Amino acid sequence: MSAQSTPDPGIPGKSRTDSTRRKGAGGRRRKPPTGRRKALLATAWTAAGIVVLGGTGAGYLYLKLNGNLKTVDINQALGTDRPSKTDNGSENILVLGSDTRAGGNRKLGGGTDDGSARSDTAMIVHVYEGHKKASVVSVPRDTLVDRPECTDPKGGTHPAAHDAMFNESYGTGGATCAVKTVESLTGLRMDHYLEVDFSGFQKLIDDLGGVQVTTTRAIHDPNSHLNLTAGTHTLDGKQSLGLVRTRHGVGDGSDLGRIQLQQAFVKALIDQVKHVGVFTSPKKLYDLADTATKAVTTDSDLGSVNSLISFADGLKGISSSQMTMVTMPVRYDPANPNRVIIEETKARQVWTALKNDRPIPRTATEGTATGEAKGVVSGA
Repeated sequence: MSAQSTPDPGIPGKSRTDSTRRKGAGGRRRKPPTGRRKALLATAWTAAGIVVLGGTGAGYLYLKLNGNLKTVDINQALGTDRPSKTDNGSENILVLGSDTRAGGNRKLGGGTDDGSARSDTAMIVHVYEGHKKASVVSVPRDTLVDRPECTDPKGGTHPAAHDAMFNESYGTGGATCAVKTVESLTGLRMDHYLEVDFSGFQKLIDDLGGVQVTTTRAIHDPNSHLNLTAGTHTLDGKQSLGLVRTRHGVGDGSDLGRIQLQQAFVKALIDQVKHVGVFTSPKKLYDLADTATKAVTTDSDLGSVNSLISFADGLKGISSSQMTMVTMPVRYDPANPNRVIIEETKARQVWTALKNDRPIPRTATEGTATGEAKGVVSGA
């Protein structure tokens, strides 16, 4: 992790290498084709909720993958009343994990069964000029914010709201309202939007063969369907979803502790996918692409397999060690410990650094609320 990052609870370790890979002449391992290596790295970003994998490239398979994608025309919906684009070669991407109570998510989300949706996870990904490093800022869903006026997907107008929970922006006005709220908070233009839903996330992890982690103590949280003893585990999709969603099973029970687990899990996926044996299996590679393109919603600029492949290719050089992951500076609301309030001065340091394509200063996150979940997950 970059020297600018704050401590996280540990990064789940690398998976075992595939001992069954065929060897070439003379006992040497065959190197996977360059094209497939790029595709797999793109899948890593997808599974982490950051980018998605394009497919095999031609014919009906290409058309099928293209048809899987769901898009939102953010630019058209928001118009010109938003921060200007920067010209320093950097990019900002808003990544949301959607907590939808409909369809395949009904059994996974818990809570109500009314078809409503909220952004369960939110990360602002800043890719620096040169696309070799990135900073990720997690926004706690329970943050009290001033939400701007929003128009929902059906054309209904919702007036601005003071002290609204951040994740209600998505529930109120969908993707465009979430983007508008983030841009209002940060002063940063979101160049792209990516959303991953619960059921898609679970299937992606299963298709990848699971993720190996070591827990330093038992985690039991019936709300997120997670029951782990202390020790090393290979988590399947359901367990992985439980890990990134648990809040009552770690730390002080706040969303901040859960964020630490999410950040560790994202970095683990990016590292681990390099060791997943899909290079010699075109079917497995296609299955991953099919799952990934069904799992995401993107802005219209990324709304094709070709665009996603190009986007992912520009990010493939960023490893987990070149990612700084922090939580937006907040403090607990003295009137309600289940809510947090933005530390405006410190948060401004974060947004100013990203706007100028600079590293996030250490002082921006020192002394802020953390959730006390450090050390729950460590390298396997």
